[in-house]
Amino acid sequence: MSEIQRPGALYQQVAAAIREAILSGEFAPESLLPSEAQLMARYGVSRPTVRNAIAALRAEGLIDVRHGKGSFVRSTGQPVLTLDRRISRTAEDKFVMPNGDIWQEAEQPSTYRARTTKDTGRLLQLETEEALFGCDRLLTDPGSGTRAMHRTLIPFEVAEAVPLLGQEPCKPSAALYWVLTQAGHKLTWTETVRARMPLPDERTTLQLSDATPILHVTRVAHGADDRPLILEELRFGADRAELAYRITADKQPARRTGA
Repeated sequence: MSEIQRPGALYQQVAAAIREAILSGEFAPESLLPSEAQLMARYGVSRPTVRNAIAALRAEGLIDVRHGKGSFVRSTGQPVLTLDRRISRTAEDKFVMPNGDIWQEAEQPSTYRARTTKDTGRLLQLETEEALFGCDRLLTDPGSGTRAMHRTLIPFEVAEAVPLLGQEPCKPSAALYWVLTQAGHKLTWTETVRARMPLPDERTTLQLSDATPILHVTRVAHGADDRPLILEELRFGADRAELAYRITADKQPARRTGA
């Protein structure tokens, strides 16, 4: 028995002891933790103390409680998917997404009209409450079961200039880029990535375990004069997938020498 003899709330002491056992490898990733009764005997504490300790470790993301099965140590392994964020073009001048063939539609896409928020307006360089066409898609990777939420937002003024965008906002990204180039736009893209805790509907839709953050990726397609044309958002569990980028060095303009 390893009785707790450290300062602090008793359940925090037990949580610290279990945490040390996890980090030291005594309790291996994906393994079933000892039962409540075994932990009570090991640390000489009551059942409520053990339950509070498990709840604390669950909130930290170290433990995953599976109803009817027990408490399991969360895996620290590599994500099952690596998403290559490059955009390529074929000899026929069409766009190719490196991971475009891994996703399948998990349900029928939803098209709607929306308004810019503070965040989407900033990315699209619009005021709030500007009209948008929107499309929400729930995607899944059949090989790993990974789910992703994909959203496309197209300003009305862009769709008025390129009507097909407003008529079919749920086209795949590569197809939307092709439509824009056929309308005469020379495209560039910017992308940002941030980690955050999921909202309740995101946690449910993405089927995330407790204390699992999501990666929220935003990509903006720009036209002439760096004008934003389309905003895309991709959200998925940070424990399921990672992003990969190819980085190239931009050429600097030649420096002029004095006469």
